[in-house]
Amino acid sequence: MRSKFKGPVLQRRSQVDPETTDQRLLDSRGPTDWVHQDPWRVLRMQAEFVEGFGALAELGPAIAVFGSARIGVDDPTYALGELVGRRLVEAGFAVITGGGPGAMEAANKGACEADGLSVGLGIELPYEQDLNEWVDVGVNFRYFFARKTMFVKYSQGFVVLPGGVGTLDEMFEALTLVQTGKITSFPIVLVGTSYWQGLLGWLREVALAHGTIRAEDLDRLVVTDDVEEVVARMVEARDGGVL
Repeated sequence: MRSKFKGPVLQRRSQVDPETTDQRLLDSRGPTDWVHQDPWRVLRMQAEFVEGFGALAELGPAIAVFGSARIGVDDPTYALGELVGRRLVEAGFAVITGGGPGAMEAANKGACEADGLSVGLGIELPYEQDLNEWVDVGVNFRYFFARKTMFVKYSQGFVVLPGGVGTLDEMFEALTLVQTGKITSFPIVLVGTSYWQGLLGWLREVALAHGTIRAEDLDRLVVTDDVEEVVARMVEARDGGVL
């Protein structure tokens, strides 16, 4: 069955809209009636922030876990995500993911089965993707920028499991915010050295060598295979340690 969330609205079968709200906002082609529509879109954007803030205001200490939606339950990364979610809950954190399948589902499952708070922040996409069954508190967004604000505002750190374009986007956005001082004491930990070492090698050997980044930028990215190190760094940041 075809289904899709459009913000908080569920569409199924013939009612599924093939476009997304972000797409209509950012598409500059077509008639100029957008000049008259955009002021009204601001109200919808405002509503997304209000809904997100209202749902998450009492969340408490939380960590965002990112990773691929494409991995299956038999993939080693799935088991790793479950362990990360469980250990973060045992350390006193809520777990926030994008609410989708794959690594996100795994982290939500680990958190839920450890009797912790499992949060999913979904996004309207042109293809079917519901919030996974392990999400206890879920908010669906139309606009990526509103959703990203919630991740950063309500998380005290990012755990990055193997993932693709969306995962890289969240990782580099967090790195940019730390680099520019928009967020402080915010650990970003990449889990899976064999997966991430190629990217970090390129950053070091090409970008750093060309002077387009600084060594301290790379130092802000921690890579490990040890889940206990992941949790320890998040706890240190929460308790006021210098990372």
